[in-house]
Amino acid sequence: MEQFAHTPVLLERCVELVGVGVEAARAAGSVPVVVDGTLGMGGHTEGILAAFPDARVIGLDRDQEALSRARARLEPFGERFTGVHAVDDELEEVLAHLGLSEISSILLDLGVSSLQLDEDERGFSYSRPAPLDMRMDQSAGLTAAEVLNTYPEAEIARILREYGEEREARRIARAVVADREERPWETSDQLAGLLERVVGDGPGGRRKGGAAQRKRSHPAKRTFQALRIEVNRELDSLSTALPAALSALHVGGTAVVESYQSLEDVIVKRVFAAGLTDQAPPELPVVPEEMRAWLAPLTRGAEKADAAEIERNPRSASVRLRAVQKIGSTPAPARAAGGRGRR
Repeated sequence: MEQFAHTPVLLERCVELVGVGVEAARAAGSVPVVVDGTLGMGGHTEGILAAFPDARVIGLDRDQEALSRARARLEPFGERFTGVHAVDDELEEVLAHLGLSEISSILLDLGVSSLQLDEDERGFSYSRPAPLDMRMDQSAGLTAAEVLNTYPEAEIARILREYGEEREARRIARAVVADREERPWETSDQLAGLLERVVGDGPGGRRKGGAAQRKRSHPAKRTFQALRIEVNRELDSLSTALPAALSALHVGGTAVVESYQSLEDVIVKRVFAAGLTDQAPPELPVVPEEMRAWLAPLTRGAEKADAAEIERNPRSASVRLRAVQKIGSTPAPARAAGGRGRR
């Protein structure tokens, strides 16, 4: 069916890495339990369920439309799949509700989903006119339009600078606030037009002349990314979810994360690094058990999609895949290793 045509990024590699945790559970005589913390349309989960007939998958997603489509797609697997309307940083509560104390693997495929990008009414794309919504869960939270219409100029500038890494954040924020005095922010093409005017090729845009002629991405890309992250609290969620997920893994379990922009990847790298290195002072002749590394790398740095996959699925071009295996007990402080993202 057309609604199931979505192609997951790095599917075979993700299934392989999740399988390391599945095999560890089998070796311990346990039923493998995998969490897909960003279910989307269920493509990765389908691959996992097909590859491991004894595994159970818990799929989390805040997007109720995605969850509905994934449930339809995964119906043939029966009770082996459980879909939950939740954000990935609610993992502890979800597992407690389901009576689960440990999991074998977790997969996080971060960022915006194909479903969200492709549905015009969601407002994630700057290439098509749509309401400025950008909520992954359309039942809760502020929309991107409400952010632009209510936040102070300084806060808008901070969001664009920190979440979009936009050099022209102050200029854009000033224009956003000035324009909303004349007309409230409502649509994606309205915002894209401002960005073209302020930092693009339009009159007064910063691409005109001198160093501004350097090649850069669409002038709306960074601002739309920043708004999406703010609306959905994506970095806050990841900073909470990933340490909790590592804590929930049994020894031998694996965490597999696909990131698509540097802010996400920095958090993943930092959280993993806290468990990949010994914490003892270098002068100690023997490292105490509680200070030893409790994670082992399954990837060498961040893996990327090859040219063949990028040609088949252009959205894989920016992926960075990192994975680790839990080899020891989680130290108590590790639960907060990622910290809370700033609002």
